[in-house]
Amino acid sequence: MTIIGIILLVLAGVLLFLLEFLVVPGVTIAGIGGLLFFAGAIYLAFENFGVTAGVIVLAVVVVTIIIALIYGLRAKTWKRISLSTQVKSKVNDVDSLPLEPGDTGVAVTRLGPIGKVKIGDLNCEGQSIGPYIDENTEIEVVQVKTNHVIVKPIEKK
Repeated sequence: MTIIGIILLVLAGVLLFLLEFLVVPGVTIAGIGGLLFFAGAIYLAFENFGVTAGVIVLAVVVVTIIIALIYGLRAKTWKRISLSTQVKSKVNDVDSLPLEPGDTGVAVTRLGPIGKVKIGDLNCEGQSIGPYIDENTEIEVVQVKTNHVIVKPIEKK
């Protein structure tokens, strides 16, 4: 029964050690638990079977840790578990708005200083260059940016 216990402790230590090394980096419960399982297996071997068996279990644990480190540090291991997709889109991959300075429209929402405007059939974001502009106020485009327009209210005569 003790031999099976030692083998199970070593296997549990290896599992926790690999979990610590590959999944949860840093010093966590998995790493500490793996070391405790290794220490328990080595202690049981020395206590129940003597120095020779204890040294053999210690050697097995050390060799197992070295093999796990070598396996974990290989580049192929990380390529298998890493994300390899690439995002090729851009945030501002937008054509310029089809508007010109001087175009007129109406403020859909209050521009304080940013809101929605409707110019022709196009609804877009507008920014006031001066005072706040109330909704349903006629506006004129002053400048066209990539994703919004800068507007001013049309003064009524």
